Amino acid sequence: MPTALTDLCRYPIVQAPMAGGVSCPQLAAAVAEAGGLGFLAAGYKTADGMYNEIKQVRGLTGQPFGVNLFMPQPNLADPSAVEVYRHQLAGEAVWYETPLGETDSGGDDGYEAKLAILLEDPVPVVSFTFGCPSRDTLDAFAEVGTYTVVTVTTPEEAQAAQWAGADAVCAQGVEAGGHQSTHRDDPQADGMGTGLLSLVAQVCETVQIPVIAAGGLMRGSQIAAVLAAGAGAAQLGTAFMICPESGAHLLHKQALTNPLFVRTTLTRAFSGRPARGLVNRFVREHGPYAPAAYPQLHQLTTPLRKAAAKAGDAQGMALWAGQGHRMARELPAGRLVGLLAEELDAARAALSARSTQ
Repeated sequence: MPTALTDLCRYPIVQAPMAGGVSCPQLAAAVAEAGGLGFLAAGYKTADGMYNEIKQVRGLTGQPFGVNLFMPQPNLADPSAVEVYRHQLAGEAVWYETPLGETDSGGDDGYEAKLAILLEDPVPVVSFTFGCPSRDTLDAFAEVGTYTVVTVTTPEEAQAAQWAGADAVCAQGVEAGGHQSTHRDDPQADGMGTGLLSLVAQVCETVQIPVIAAGGLMRGSQIAAVLAAGAGAAQLGTAFMICPESGAHLLHKQALTNPLFVRTTLTRAFSGRPARGLVNRFVREHGPYAPAAYPQLHQLTTPLRKAAAKAGDAQGMALWAGQGHRMARELPAGRLVGLLAEELDAARAALSARSTQ
């Protein structure tokens, strides 16, 4: 097993696993071929669907890559609150001419079946979102030579991951696009996340395992900053979303740099869990009333989001994006990795030059 994630890739650049089809095999393979670490997102996929994508990546590249899993979620949702929200969305269902989704399909995301596949036919890296696996699970991955990463949002979560036997943690700052990977969904903590540079410094002082930094990173100079703060690598999501290999919907890609969308916010409107996205009509109208109910709200709104995309209406889509979204560059993924590496080298050289003056 590698002692550091960067033993698996030429550059300290990780492509974030973005669920919902964004982190597709073509994107992961292109990043891996260019010297970064590409990732598949197994969230919202069946175990067979995940395995098919793994086979596709292996057919496109011989370089190492990773797979991200969602941890099973406890059912803490208030059924009455979900029903109130269902009634609130009735007008959306009429507008998009689609029924709302059912909310009884469970919250384990096929976790055990996916574990079985990844232990039977190992991949180089497996990361986890929304919690920390058991020591037995992490030990099982160690036995088959898989490097494990647990996504964390606090020093305490990082310490728990280290105790459980993770090889590394991914420190996710509040600037990150998509879902906040808190291990416990606490509505009282909404909007209270920690900025990335502060979080990286705190996590590096708390654990002795490698730290990957994630959250709003779009340029090589920002990668240099988090490496200087103690991280061993940087994870970028929104930066890769606009690449031609990305599986993101065209409207989503266009929205990232569209002046119409001027800011992001953390919202529960689409999934019932805090996630950062562009502020659109749906977020403004429904975000303030969305209860803490994941994955029930995700299941409830899935048909609406699909219908909005089909209708070409970005105002009804979940436009996940980090705070640096306006800095996105429409480049092939491999070229973007190379450019980020060049910018990182330039930033390090500039810092070195200043330190010798």
